[in-house]
Amino acid sequence: MSESRRIIPILPPALRGIEAAHKVQARTTHGRFTRLRWATLWATQLFFLGVPWLQWHGRQMVRFDLEAKRFYLGDLILLPQDLIFLAGLLVFCALLLFVVTTLLGRVWCGFSCPQTVYTAWFMALERLFEGDRRHRLQLDQSPWGWGKLWRRGGKQLSWVLVSAWTGFTFVGWFSPVREMGLDLLQGSVGFWDGFWALFYGAFCYLNAGVLREKVCLHMCPYGRFQGALMDADTLTVAYDARRGEPRGAQRQTQGVVQASAGSCIDCTVCVQVCPTGIDIRDGLQAACIGCGLCIDACDTVMDKIGQPRGLVRMATERQLACGDGPAPGAGGAPASPWARQRVRVYGGLMALLLGGLAWGLAVRPDVRVDVIRDRGVMARAVEDGAIENVYRLQLMNQTDVPQRIEVAVAGLPGAVAQASAVTLGPVEDRQVHVSVRLTGAQAARLAGQTLPLQVQVASRSAERSSLVSEASTFIVPR
Repeated sequence: MSESRRIIPILPPALRGIEAAHKVQARTTHGRFTRLRWATLWATQLFFLGVPWLQWHGRQMVRFDLEAKRFYLGDLILLPQDLIFLAGLLVFCALLLFVVTTLLGRVWCGFSCPQTVYTAWFMALERLFEGDRRHRLQLDQSPWGWGKLWRRGGKQLSWVLVSAWTGFTFVGWFSPVREMGLDLLQGSVGFWDGFWALFYGAFCYLNAGVLREKVCLHMCPYGRFQGALMDADTLTVAYDARRGEPRGAQRQTQGVVQASAGSCIDCTVCVQVCPTGIDIRDGLQAACIGCGLCIDACDTVMDKIGQPRGLVRMATERQLACGDGPAPGAGGAPASPWARQRVRVYGGLMALLLGGLAWGLAVRPDVRVDVIRDRGVMARAVEDGAIENVYRLQLMNQTDVPQRIEVAVAGLPGAVAQASAVTLGPVEDRQVHVSVRLTGAQAARLAGQTLPLQVQVASRSAERSSLVSEASTFIVPR
C-alpha cells in the first residue's frame, strides 16, 4: 500500500475505554514525559498570563482591540485591511499541526492544547487538597463531614480563583489590562469586560474542572481524523504486544524471578495514570492524547521488576511490527522522517507561506493611501487656461509614531499637486483634499483626453521615511 494511503487504524477494541463508567481519577507519576508536560504547562501559562502586562512605547505591547479594529503586536499594528496576514498565519499553523502529527502523532494534544494544560493544572490543585488517587477514591466513598467539606471546598475555591484569573487575563488580550486591573480594585469594571471575563472563566471551570476528559473523548474532532494524518512511520505512544503478551504475574523461585508470561505483569498502572482513562494496551485509539504518562508509569514498574524499559514507548507501527525495526532505508522505511512525501509537501507549503508573510510585512507601507476622484468636481478650468482635477485622499497611519505627509504627482508632465503638508498622529486616519493642475498649454494640447498619473505620498517620521504611489486619472475637458 502506498504511503499516501497507509494510515494507522483506530482499533475497535479501543472503544471500550472511551465511555468511562466512572470519574477518571488519574494517579500521579514521575518521569521525563511528566517533566516535559509541566515545563510546557509553565511555558504556555507564563506566555498567556504575562504577555498582556508587557508595555511597549507607553501602550500595551500585544492587544487585539476589536472596538477600534486595531491589532497591536509590538511595533506592528495590523488593521482590517491586513486580514490576509491573519489568514496566512492560520494556514501556516494548520500545516505545522499536520507536520507535527505526521511525525509525532498527537503531541499537540498531550502537551500544548489548552484543554490538556488547564486540566493538568486543575488536577494538580485537586491532588493538593484531596491527595493522590487512592485518597481521592476513598474520599469519594466517605460520608460528608468537616474533613471532606474542607477538602472539596478548598479544591472548588482554588478552581474558581484560577478560572476567574484566567477569564480576566483572556479579556486583557482585548482590553487594556492595567486599566481593567485598576477598575477591578475600585469595583468599577465595564459591563462587557466583566461579562466576558465571567463567561470565559466559567467556560474554563466547566471544561477543565467538570468535563475534563469528556472534551477529548466526545467534543474534540482532532482525535477522529488523526488517522488521515498519520502513517506507519509516525511516532506514537504504543504498547509492545510482542514483548508484553501474554500478561501475567512473575513468580520467584529460590530467590530468582522467573517470568511465566510476557513482560506485562498486568498491574494496570498505565491505565491508572491516563488522564482520559484508556488502556494503551488496547492499541492506538482516538481517545489517546499522546501525553506519554503511561510510558513514565510503565518504565517505573519495569525498573522495579528488573525488566528493561520500553514496554510502552514512543514507537512507529513499522517498528512494532518488525521488533527493533529495519535498518534505515530498508524494508520500505524512509531513511529519515523528513523523507516522506507528505512531510516535504507540508514543509514546502509552510516555507512559501512564511516567505510570503515576511515579504508582505517587509513591503507594507507606513501610511496606507486610497485615492478617490471628487465626483462633484470632475474637472474645471481655472486662471490662465489651466485645468484642475480634485481628489480625495484617504490616509491611514499604520504605525504608532507621528508621520508628516507630503503629496506630489508624477507621470503627467506639467501637472502640479496643490496640497499642504499634514501630520498624522499614531494610528490616525484622515481624509485630505488635493487639487492637481495642468498648465494651460498642456491642457490645450491634450483636450478631451483622460490621462494616467501617479499620486505620490511621502511619509516621514523621526525614524525613517517611505514613499507610496497610487494610480489615478486626470481628465482634460474639450
